[in-house]
Amino acid sequence: MKRLLIANRGEIALRIVRAAHALGIESVLAASAADKDSLAAREADRTVVLGPAKASLSYLDPKLVVHAAKATGCDALHPGYGFLSERTALVTLCEDNGIAFVGPTATSMDQVGGKIAARELAAGAGVPLVPGSGALASADEALAFAETVGFPVVTKASAGGGGRGMVVAHSAAELREGFERASHEAKEAFGDGTLFLERFVQTARHIEVQVMGDGNGKVLHFGERDCSAQRRYQKMVEEAPGAILPDAVRARLHESAVRLLSSIKYRNAGTVEFLYDVERQAFYFIEVNARIQVEHPVSEQICGVDLIQMQLRVAGGEPLALEQQDIQRRGHAIEVRVIAEDPERNFAPSPGRITRWVPPVGDGVRLDSAMFEGAMVPPFYDSMIAKLIVSGSDRATTVTRLQRALDAFVIDGIATNLRLLRHIAAHPDFIENRISTRWLEQTLLPSFARG
Repeated sequence: MKRLLIANRGEIALRIVRAAHALGIESVLAASAADKDSLAAREADRTVVLGPAKASLSYLDPKLVVHAAKATGCDALHPGYGFLSERTALVTLCEDNGIAFVGPTATSMDQVGGKIAARELAAGAGVPLVPGSGALASADEALAFAETVGFPVVTKASAGGGGRGMVVAHSAAELREGFERASHEAKEAFGDGTLFLERFVQTARHIEVQVMGDGNGKVLHFGERDCSAQRRYQKMVEEAPGAILPDAVRARLHESAVRLLSSIKYRNAGTVEFLYDVERQAFYFIEVNARIQVEHPVSEQICGVDLIQMQLRVAGGEPLALEQQDIQRRGHAIEVRVIAEDPERNFAPSPGRITRWVPPVGDGVRLDSAMFEGAMVPPFYDSMIAKLIVSGSDRATTVTRLQRALDAFVIDGIATNLRLLRHIAAHPDFIENRISTRWLEQTLLPSFARG
């Protein structure tokens, strides 16, 4: 690999630029008109403008992206996360044009990209599943399935994630009303309104396993992350390891993730996501994310690796240099997502110019961001502007460092969720690790609203 096209923006684009430079790889940033003067553009060896600010005319057009790679002589392409990162059309175009895609093959992506197909794959690999249906054509079919497993149930979109197309129903009336709404939302978000149904786990933690495969059957894991602090199924806080897990459960979880992706000779970075039923001490497969994820830094911090550099090496044809026993997990790490939104105005996005930017520093503090004083937060894209990652020898130390780092972080000119993050970090339930996937909405947000 000599020249890499980076088809993304913000902190992940900057992160990939720097990882490429560390490996002696030339970087070309493919940016929209809104991002042509970004920090990632300044640090890349070259920047090409894909198209206008609107994502559908720039970052979401696979033909434009591959044309940019060919026009600049790139022999590899990194999609980052979001946008086209899990679109088989982009992988196929890269493969057809002799461009190394930094991610799985088109075949693997098809096998794990749709949630229904991924469930079938997991079942074949002997990975535990929440009782669920296949694709459902109507609310009547959904009701018939719900009667077999009992309420509550949750609708899920086959083609995507991020909470789109998800509705929890506690009765037949709720399911009938929510099914059509969820299908419409999935159609708008992913171009595919196909839904399936799962039994809803009431007291659950969201646990996921970071993996890396070489494409020949060797798959390594880098431990698990607990991503249970969520609002509307969007993660806000992620940590590693999952401190709540018994050791025996943790070992089975890792083995299940590796067995699943080894079965398809998975290549490059991926994450296998699970629900953990705290009461039953049982875990259930949710989905595979066939890309690097926003929360990968907490795995890097406890494992002492650079997953982006590892992605580039694998995509360049290098074998995985590590064996599983070489990956030693030490300490604890927590990441919070700093977002340009106003929690006091129903989380409305808050684009604009940053007039003051004072990031935290100190032992165990890492900040992944492409923002700076005077930078513009555009209104066209996801409003995450930074990831604050803290680490320490244990969870208690890490939580204390997180509280101090959040207190020291100053951002003026736009509204952010910093006050909410401070509220989370100081809450007794979070400090004592007594949360679930519903904790933030049911317990934290009401107390935050009361001041």
